[in-house]
Amino acid sequence: MRVDTARAVAVEWVRERMRADPSIEGALFSGSTVGLPDDAVLPVWSDVDVLLVRREPGVKVGKFVHRGVLLEVSTVTWAELGGPEDVLGSWVFAPMFRTDGVIADPSGRLAAVRERVAAGFADPVWVRARCAGVRRRIEGGLRAVGGSAPAPVAEQVLAWVFPTSLLAVWPAVAGLVDPTVRRRYVRAEGVLSRFGFADRYPGLLDTLDGGGAGVDAARVREYLAGLAVVFDEVARLPREGYAFGADLGAAGRPVVFDGAAELIEAGRHREAMFWVLVTYARCHVVSGPVAPERERAFGAALADLGVASAADRRRRADGLLAALPGWQAVVDAVAAEAVAG
Repeated sequence: MRVDTARAVAVEWVRERMRADPSIEGALFSGSTVGLPDDAVLPVWSDVDVLLVRREPGVKVGKFVHRGVLLEVSTVTWAELGGPEDVLGSWVFAPMFRTDGVIADPSGRLAAVRERVAAGFADPVWVRARCAGVRRRIEGGLRAVGGSAPAPVAEQVLAWVFPTSLLAVWPAVAGLVDPTVRRRYVRAEGVLSRFGFADRYPGLLDTLDGGGAGVDAARVREYLAGLAVVFDEVARLPREGYAFGADLGAAGRPVVFDGAAELIEAGRHREAMFWVLVTYARCHVVSGPVAPERERAFGAALADLGVASAADRRRRADGLLAALPGWQAVVDAVAAEAVAG
């Protein structure tokens, strides 16, 4: 499906939703489709991200199929979004406003934010602010690894892998590129290569998989096959209480499996392992105690990545924290060249 066709379906859904829920006061496109040309083809493993702006907090709608289009709908309040300068300093929100992705804006507030962000997006002051925000999130997440009360292993893994993966987001933000979520490593490689730091990318991947020795393409395919069994079991369970619950249902299946297969076939099996691991861990969070063979498969994946124990994860977190000053120099150089160009 063409991107403009998919966007039109999303716009139609937003209008219907706003008529039914007057607390929704605006909406805009977010995620990987922002900035794509209308005639681009939307892959089956990609969704159209929409952000609803509300007067009051609301639950994340999540992933679902509407008239043949996979939508991913999140919500934010005006207070959470903030004013134009809050958005300019946010590595999460600023990319949504750099182009005209506003879907609905009865009050004109979103248009005012968009105008200010579009004008100041590449200002060095705001680029540095966004990069600093990413670093704070990395540091805060990594310092907390293993530091709280004992939690199930799957939750511990998620608490380690997401701040670790933000290292890929950091140079992308510096390079004025929206890093997205699932393909953040791919985006990071593109940015590092474009700005003369291609030699740093293998080290970035190493922070995820410990060097990749245990996760060749064949092994990642095995993990993907094992994950399919667990995923389909979890898809039949109640998932309403989980922020990522919709990702583990039928609507989210192509994103995980078709998306991973595409990366593996492109020779990016190490990058594919990021979302395979995240999904595996999320499945285990939902399912709780599982059959021993399922538990062994997840444990084998952790072992191959070098993060089987809490001590392993703590060591990896400490290693990345120690490496951040070196990465700061890379990020600063990328940002300087990006704003100059």
